[in-house]
Amino acid sequence: MIIRVNGEQVECAENMPLRTFLEGRGLDVRSVVVEHNRSVVMTDAWEDVRLADGDELEILHFVGGG
Repeated sequence: MIIRVNGEQVECAENMPLRTFLEGRGLDVRSVVVEHNRSVVMTDAWEDVRLADGDELEILHFVGGG
C-alpha cells in the first residue's frame, strides 16, 4: 500500500503499527513527533495506530543545541 510521509509517497505493509513503521525507518522514536492524517499522535498511542492506504504522516525531528 502507499502512504505519504512528509509529502513523499512511501510503500509499507498494510495494517502496520505506526511504531513499527517508524522504527523500521531507523528513526530515534524518542526525538520525533508524528502527525497522522492531520492529528498529532501521542507516543503511547503509536502501537494502536494502524497505517492504511492513503494515510498521511508528518514526522518532525527535535534537534537540541546550545
